[in-house]
Amino acid sequence: MERALRTAASGMFAQQLNIDVIAHNLANVNTTSFKRSRAEFQDLMYQILKAPVSANQNENTQSPGEIQIGTGVQVVATLRDFKQGDLQPTDNPLDVAINGDGFFQVRKPDGTIAYTRDGSFKLSRDGRLVNSTGYILEPEIIIPETAVAISISRDGIVEILNSGETEPVEIGRIELVKFVNPAGLRSIGNNLYVETQASGQPIFGTPGSEGFGELMQGYLETSNVDIVEEMVNMIIAQRAYEINSKTIKTVEEMLQMANNLKR
Repeated sequence: MERALRTAASGMFAQQLNIDVIAHNLANVNTTSFKRSRAEFQDLMYQILKAPVSANQNENTQSPGEIQIGTGVQVVATLRDFKQGDLQPTDNPLDVAINGDGFFQVRKPDGTIAYTRDGSFKLSRDGRLVNSTGYILEPEIIIPETAVAISISRDGIVEILNSGETEPVEIGRIELVKFVNPAGLRSIGNNLYVETQASGQPIFGTPGSEGFGELMQGYLETSNVDIVEEMVNMIIAQRAYEINSKTIKTVEEMLQMANNLKR
């Protein structure tokens, strides 16, 4: 009986974490370039109550199975789904979406590099392209004060048109990176990721080249959260939580019946 209580409790705890993941997805349904997560489950270790034995001491008549009792479930990982989100036009020349695989690189204040799909760039006071948090885009792109127009091609070439001139001038190129296992990246908030041993080393490339997505100026990638799917998953998790709580209630009633037998 105590085993059943612990097993059902593990199910309730797992579904509680599942609801936490789903709630986070729904909370970020309008977050630029947000990628939904999903919880993955595994069953816990088993207790063998009876191993296969030979019947009547005859090795040719061994019983086909054994008695195993499981001890519950656990959440082993929350994996991020990097499926492409929809591209939404903004008509802002500093908004850049990646249509395909790849990440932008931004330099944090401590000098380390983080990665993002969020291309809602801004200009710092010294003309550098930065993200919404103020982290500088790598490689650096500096827009001079004389620029009256900015053009970003699909393959990452950044050109400006200076005041009083008729020909655009190339000032830099945006570089993308990708990972063998992007699901292994660690989220650190602010639409940023950092590499881990699970993600592997970053692979550098040019936008539009083999394996890398193209850049779309004047667009932003929306969240890939499907509200209907998340609501269905929430209902399934809620029902699983209720069933496990019902199991605990049933076991408690059975224990109470057994206790009353002593009277």
